[in-house]
Amino acid sequence: MSRPAVVVLAAGVGKRMKSDLPKVLHPFAGSTIIDFVLTTVRSLSPERTVVVVGHQAEKVRAAVNGQPLRFVLQSEQLGTGHAVMQCVDELAGFEGTILVLVGDVPLLRPRTLEEMLRQHRESRAACTVLTALFEDPTGYGRIVRGADGSVEAIVEHKDASEPQLLIREINSGILAFQSEALWAYIRRLSRGNAQSEYYLTDLVGMLRADGRRVSAYCAEDPWEVTGINSSEQLAALECIYLKRTRGE
Repeated sequence: MSRPAVVVLAAGVGKRMKSDLPKVLHPFAGSTIIDFVLTTVRSLSPERTVVVVGHQAEKVRAAVNGQPLRFVLQSEQLGTGHAVMQCVDELAGFEGTILVLVGDVPLLRPRTLEEMLRQHRESRAACTVLTALFEDPTGYGRIVRGADGSVEAIVEHKDASEPQLLIREINSGILAFQSEALWAYIRRLSRGNAQSEYYLTDLVGMLRADGRRVSAYCAEDPWEVTGINSSEQLAALECIYLKRTRGE
């Protein structure tokens, strides 16, 4: 079984954290948010791991120094698609599955990623999306499925219609791509959306329009893919983590 390449998105400012510290470096259960994510990544034994840095890039690099990582700089925050575009040179020559992770999901488990990657390989999908069912999906992109259950598109919250806002299945921001599909389509992204950003998720609709297969793997535990955007969310996830480690 070929090993994946992994891209970790860690360039965000995290404005709602109300702190000068990069969001991924906030303390979490005796470590940092990104250390939890990178520990999960290492369990996959990836062929390459590329970390996309931006806000206080040198501070993030220094914090994870000593690990077998490659870094790329996203100097302008122009969206997730733009972040992955910066990885072209570092992933040159790699053929296989490229897994894109967000850097603020400390409860993500290796088993979930392993099962997602297994499904991605077995379905021979061009792209596989890690999803979850949220009681309150506000702020998350929604998974739009076709009549046969396949993924048709991911619609960002700000671009969603009223019926789409009722969808509870959300995009975690974690996607696996066949390398050839990712690089062939990412150059076609545009910024024609509410936030004027290059959305990596727009690749789903583009792939589907060309008849390429897009699958979804739904995480059993929605907390695994819950990102941290505020100090309140950080405290809530840390509490859940500590309770679980104590077996409560």
